[in-house]
Amino acid sequence: MASTQIIAELGVPQIVVTREFDASPELLFRAHTDPDLLVQWLGPRQLTMTIDHFDLRDGGRWRYAHWDIDGNEYGFHGVFHGTPSLAGIVQTFEFEGLPGHVSMGTVAFEELGGKTLLTQNMVFQSVEDRDRELQAGLTEGAIESMDRLDELLSRLLLVS
Repeated sequence: MASTQIIAELGVPQIVVTREFDASPELLFRAHTDPDLLVQWLGPRQLTMTIDHFDLRDGGRWRYAHWDIDGNEYGFHGVFHGTPSLAGIVQTFEFEGLPGHVSMGTVAFEELGGKTLLTQNMVFQSVEDRDRELQAGLTEGAIESMDRLDELLSRLLLVS
């Protein structure tokens, strides 16, 4: 299994996550833009994800929530900027438990001879916001999500 790389340079309000997958950019894009697939890999295994709305277009809004076994909801929302495509996805991201702390995220899909390098770049309003996300478990959550995405892609490749 490929490993997930996470870079959070000291003093820089940014986190970059990269991972190589044995799948095409088209399949990775589909996993990021098809709500039925997104709920199967995004977030920790012990949480259930639901999508309230997912308007995949420039200016389109999205909202999803993760639920723990006790029924606690952790909501997130944002807006797509530019039309999501294989060239990339750009969107804002805001945790509803901490309103006003918005980050900007991009996802890029780079074809590498039958594989794809996925790069997620998250830019925060401050280093403090970035550090808060790291302390809240972003590293572990990103690694687990990338592992789950790899498992989903393997299943999708088996049926195609």
